[in-house]
Amino acid sequence: MLRFLLLAVLLMVVARLFWRFVDGLIAGARGSAPQGRSATAVKLVRDPVCGTYVPARAALSVTAGGTTHYFCSEECRREFSSRQ
Repeated sequence: MLRFLLLAVLLMVVARLFWRFVDGLIAGARGSAPQGRSATAVKLVRDPVCGTYVPARAALSVTAGGTTHYFCSEECRREFSSRQ
């Protein structure tokens, strides 16, 4: 009896994972977020020193000449400042 119960739970978990996978494939083909999940865009900015793209909210920044520059690390920010 316990084996049957464990097998039933395992089948339910596998079926749910399979459905979420198929739902993601369908949503991806449509270009939208899967059901129950919202897609939020994150603005990425390019580090002028190393070229890495980083989220603007998480990046370090320096304003020089009226333009804000974003950096992935303190090293890149220091290198940029030393060039100026």
